[in-house]
Amino acid sequence: MEIQSPDMGALGLVCTRSFPAMIGTADMMLKSSGVVLVGYEKTGGGYCTAVVRGHYADIRLAVQTGKETAEQFGQYVSSMMLPRPLPNLELVLPISAHFMAYAQTQGNFKATGAIGLVETRGFPAMVGAADAMLKSANVEMLTYEKTGSGLCTAIVQGRVADVTMAVEAGMYEAERIGELHAIMVIPRPLDDLMRSLPRPHASLELDTLQPLQLPVATPRKERELVEMPRLQKLPAALQQEAVVLEPAREVEKEKPRSPFRSME
Repeated sequence: MEIQSPDMGALGLVCTRSFPAMIGTADMMLKSSGVVLVGYEKTGGGYCTAVVRGHYADIRLAVQTGKETAEQFGQYVSSMMLPRPLPNLELVLPISAHFMAYAQTQGNFKATGAIGLVETRGFPAMVGAADAMLKSANVEMLTYEKTGSGLCTAIVQGRVADVTMAVEAGMYEAERIGELHAIMVIPRPLDDLMRSLPRPHASLELDTLQPLQLPVATPRKERELVEMPRLQKLPAALQQEAVVLEPAREVEKEKPRSPFRSME
């Protein structure tokens, strides 16, 4: 996206206390008007800010929609609009035209189906919730995100019905293990939202399994035969010391006695 007039350079920010709430808020902002999601900023403690850019009228509508959405989630913190941000503000926020064009071409995931998010306080609860989600429905684990203060979010993708069932199972499992903080299901996420999701961690990038190359025939190493010395060739002294083993005597076995007495 290339900025051609001052009206296209407006900037909007909406801050929430939860990563799933921020993703849901950004989704509503993108669907409410023609804005571009530049990205999001994590400031610790679970606070996340969605950053959008576009025409001033679109930004105003998007920020208002994002504020109402975050208030419905109960996670709203603050919001603001900048009609004409100066280029020097790029040191704080990536708002330049070339960055936005780069963001449109570089994406982490593609929008295929719905996405579900389960946020917990504590890593064990997030792992348990992710395990329950993967086992309860046909969903795929995309990635996970940490936003500070022990808040961790597991993100899955699949059909709407599968994602809904998976999020419900993950919610109960997170409550059983630890503390559940927030959940979110987005039926039809836009490409801009999918591009802004965090990249998968190294543990989630599974390499393609290659078949084990085994040799067809394993060569066997032949052992060398060692010739033993013959008895006739031994010295006379060694022959005299040879011990002749006597045959074992046969021990007469005692016949077993009959348990019945004779009738004599």
